[in-house]
Amino acid sequence: MLAKIFIARPRFAGVISLVVMLIGALALLRIPVSEFPEITPPEVLVDTSYPGANAATVEDSVAAPIEAQVNGVDDMLYMSSTSTNDGRYRLSVTFKVGTNPDIAQVNVQNRVQLAFSRLPSEVTQQGVNVRKQSPSLFLVVNVFSPDRTFDSLFLSNYTTINIRDALARIDGIGEASIFGALDYGMRVWLDPDRMTNLGITVSDVIDRIREQNLQASVGQIGAPPSSSDQPVQLSVLAKGRLRDAEEFGQIILRTNTDGAVLRLRDVARIELGAQSYRAKAKLNGVPGVAMGLYLAPGANALSVANAVKSELKRLEPRFPEDIEAKIIYDTTAFVRANIREVAITLLITFVLVFAVTFLFLQDWRQTLVPTVAIPVSLIGTFAVLLPLGFSANTQTLFGLILAIGIVVDDAIVVIENVQRLMADEQLSPRDAALKAMQQVSGPIIATTLVLLAVFVPVGLLPGITGELYRQFAVTISVAVVLSSLVALTLSPALCAILLKPPSDRVNPLFRLFNKVLDKVRNGYGRAVAVLVRRAAVSIVLVLGFLVVTSVIYSRLPTSFIPSEDKGYFFIDVQLPDAASLVRTE
Repeated sequence: MLAKIFIARPRFAGVISLVVMLIGALALLRIPVSEFPEITPPEVLVDTSYPGANAATVEDSVAAPIEAQVNGVDDMLYMSSTSTNDGRYRLSVTFKVGTNPDIAQVNVQNRVQLAFSRLPSEVTQQGVNVRKQSPSLFLVVNVFSPDRTFDSLFLSNYTTINIRDALARIDGIGEASIFGALDYGMRVWLDPDRMTNLGITVSDVIDRIREQNLQASVGQIGAPPSSSDQPVQLSVLAKGRLRDAEEFGQIILRTNTDGAVLRLRDVARIELGAQSYRAKAKLNGVPGVAMGLYLAPGANALSVANAVKSELKRLEPRFPEDIEAKIIYDTTAFVRANIREVAITLLITFVLVFAVTFLFLQDWRQTLVPTVAIPVSLIGTFAVLLPLGFSANTQTLFGLILAIGIVVDDAIVVIENVQRLMADEQLSPRDAALKAMQQVSGPIIATTLVLLAVFVPVGLLPGITGELYRQFAVTISVAVVLSSLVALTLSPALCAILLKPPSDRVNPLFRLFNKVLDKVRNGYGRAVAVLVRRAAVSIVLVLGFLVVTSVIYSRLPTSFIPSEDKGYFFIDVQLPDAASLVRTE
């Protein structure tokens, strides 16, 4: 018999439980922490622009070729696209839950490449961006100028160059993106009347800018093969791309036969501005830049948030005067509060279970045996959750709270049977433990299998609902299995060591409780005897409970996840735009 081995070798049983706890504790230190499991389907975004085109033109010349190739990519659920009147195109491809976002991005990128030959040259020159979109926006950093020393254009580019890359390198950051980034761009505002009088077209201006704003390799002087008397070899350094508005104004558009030169500044106003002004960010009315930080899959939100705050504190002394960085949206504040409340509930539940167990067993030695099963089962559960890619979230921690009342059951069965044999048959603790395990080993395994039959099917539910409750089901199932392991190994060993022959003396503190308990037990027995003789009454009562339960269930509001106040609210105001084309497949 398996229990006989551990009763004879209690240290072996203790080592097994200790190893389970140590592995679970190490996993607990590394497991990601989040509010909910990752249940949002991964997305891949494709965006580009067609300068000067309207929404209908973008729909026909850009959207159609790209979507014809992307449609049907592996594991795709659906895709939706938007074509706007300013020439922008955006395609969002949503994949099945559990799809690797990196593989999905590569697959979409390969499909987009097949459409390149059918895209207008203006689009390919702009480039087509394909990137994975992480749904886990957990921090928004706002960089602003309190005294309005710097405008949004400068702040956006300063953030891109000096802050975004530093934050993106933090382990656990999946993406750092600036909302409506105002990247520097040389803006050329053409005078159509002036161009008409001089016979200059827009294409002429574009061609001249491309020809004269380039980085060319000029070559070398004295490079082999050369004459033998050439002592020096020099690389020729030529002026590269143009740097400011004045240099762009010097671009020659045309040279007349009389020697007159027509330059770009003669037909245009040139300024250094932003490539796009589609978005603008402010904080309390002052210019600012909003940068969103997204979690990488499996990252610990709390640890990453602390790392971001430390990095901002390190960068702060380098900021120019009148530039500050402030985290204005922090989802980890709610996660911290949520996890803290769950941990407090977990502790309260542990104390209540211990108190109730002690109240019924009425001996600290007997209470210690089932109490030991709680930390071993709960902490050891994390040793399984981490390799499965689960996180410490409200679902898994709620599962642990429910598991506290379950994991002690098997140990209580062992201790009660050992105590009964010691009292009825006057056996020693060791002999009583051996005989008790012969009687209850089978029932312990059977009850464990019954509990697994209840929770395992929950972990097999498909779709997003299955993803949400899978971690809850696995947590309870693992805890139950570990509690059975403790009941078959450590509990009988502790019974043989700790228990003493029962005494007839009853502590006066428990005398009143025992009287009330006996009355309740006897009353329950009489009620059961009556219901057994009147089966029809039992059936009516059960049906009545079912009807009442169904009525209450039908009237309760339903939701996917509970609505909770996270301390933020968002306002989305959208005006009708008849020129935008939105398509979903």
